Amino acid sequence: MTTATARRRTVRQFVPPQHGAWAMLLLPYLAGLLVSGFAWPAVPLLGAWVGGYLLSYYLFQAVKTRRFARFRPQILRYAPITVALAVPVVVARPGVLWFAPAYAVLLAVNAWYAWRRRERALLNDLASVVQSCLMVPVVAVVAEVTPRWQPFAVVLLYFTGTVLFVKTMIRERGSVAYRRASIGYHLAALAAATLIDAVAAVVFGALLARAWLLPGRPMTPKQVGLVEIGASVLVMAAASLAH
Repeated sequence: MTTATARRRTVRQFVPPQHGAWAMLLLPYLAGLLVSGFAWPAVPLLGAWVGGYLLSYYLFQAVKTRRFARFRPQILRYAPITVALAVPVVVARPGVLWFAPAYAVLLAVNAWYAWRRRERALLNDLASVVQSCLMVPVVAVVAEVTPRWQPFAVVLLYFTGTVLFVKTMIRERGSVAYRRASIGYHLAALAAATLIDAVAAVVFGALLARAWLLPGRPMTPKQVGLVEIGASVLVMAAASLAH
């Protein structure tokens, strides 16, 4: 076995095959930094945030398959990393613990759906969305500034709509009900965005257009992902300017 082959096997073993999850991890964190500013605990916070995602992914895979031994190497690797990086954040900014009950409830929802082997359920996706978006006020607490909830709302509105939009493009392709739900949601999100500011309204107008026009077109998952990368950049700009 060549070194390159061994490296690819290691990556496949220890990195989840969920490319969209990285946007959900990084966009709220970066938006929080742009809105609230940088403080040194934000560095270990990012490491704990990513480590926590990797740990939770393999824990839920173990719950889903009932094969904990299969995922023991990943769990034993990511658990100590996550704890080691989280401890200095909690010590320096104990206010982040106010978010612990919300994360506990949302992770319990994920665990329930994993146990039921229904991790693609809409409610499970939405629980993951809220977990991700809470990182915006968490970063504010780490920066020792009062959280601004408009940026949180922008990111939450976007990712909730993305759950519906991506389903219309991939898993629920051709579903009239999902397409109507996606368009209806994006209309409501646009109305909410107009209450935030003009930039958010323009961005969510563009998101509505993509939810309206793209379903039914022959696009690959990679192409859908590229569309969402562009959308994420726009949303991050809107979130950083929201007031």
